[in-house]
Amino acid sequence: MKKKNYKGRCEKRTLSKCQEVCRVYSEIQDVYLNVLQNNNDIKEFQCNVPITLTEGEYTSDFVCVKINGDIMVRECVQRKLLMKPMTAKLLDSSKEYWKNRGVIDWGVIIDVEK
Repeated sequence: MKKKNYKGRCEKRTLSKCQEVCRVYSEIQDVYLNVLQNNNDIKEFQCNVPITLTEGEYTSDFVCVKINGDIMVRECVQRKLLMKPMTAKLLDSSKEYWKNRGVIDWGVIIDVEK
């Protein structure tokens, strides 16, 4: 999750399963982008989808449409930030936001332990 108008370092990529240019802001997003592109269960996906939470305006990292039509949402978070109160609050808010829109396949992608 990122603030809606995040101004950090950005890499742009074009992939066949995404109709827009994908903007990735972390190594976790970059790696997971490839996972989604190569996953045969994923029909299409969007990156950095704007959502409005009580905490402000943010973006969900990946919103995917599966072959069967179900929606899947994934948020990318660095392992070292998982236990921070604000991170936990934002993840809970994101999960609730998507749950209220009928999405049950919501999850968090974290980097590997080094």
